[in-house]
Amino acid sequence: MRDDHGLLCWDRRVFGSFERLHCGCLTKARILLKADVSEAGEGWSDSRIAEALDASVATIERTRRHLVEEGFEAALTRKYNPNSARPRIFDGAAEAKLIALACGPAPAGYARWTLSLLEEKVVELNIVEKASDNTIGRTLKKTFSSRTSNSNG
Repeated sequence: MRDDHGLLCWDRRVFGSFERLHCGCLTKARILLKADVSEAGEGWSDSRIAEALDASVATIERTRRHLVEEGFEAALTRKYNPNSARPRIFDGAAEAKLIALACGPAPAGYARWTLSLLEEKVVELNIVEKASDNTIGRTLKKTFSSRTSNSNG
């Protein structure tokens, strides 16, 4: 018997509720079901699975390898890669110094701070090693928008 997602009912018991599964996990679960060579499984070839599930053969191979090398849970979940996210340029202390600088008096000859002036000054004062005016703008926007939203509501 099939449910509204097209999976057999026992698939739901094996993989848990659909709310907890992201799309990639569901595809990997289907790959493993089709690739299962036990008497309960279908034992399809990689190319047949790829065609049926609209996935690449490389995805099928990678999913099989993850199952063998790392186990069932690892094959179904995404790996966390700490290198995928850029490290923050402004930590809490550097951000506080940037805000204090931006709220302070502008340099001589200027009516107000510009992002370019702040960019030069934070490097000159060794607050951060390097920062773009875009990064400074995002940091200040985040800070000032959260400050104003609290006072307005």
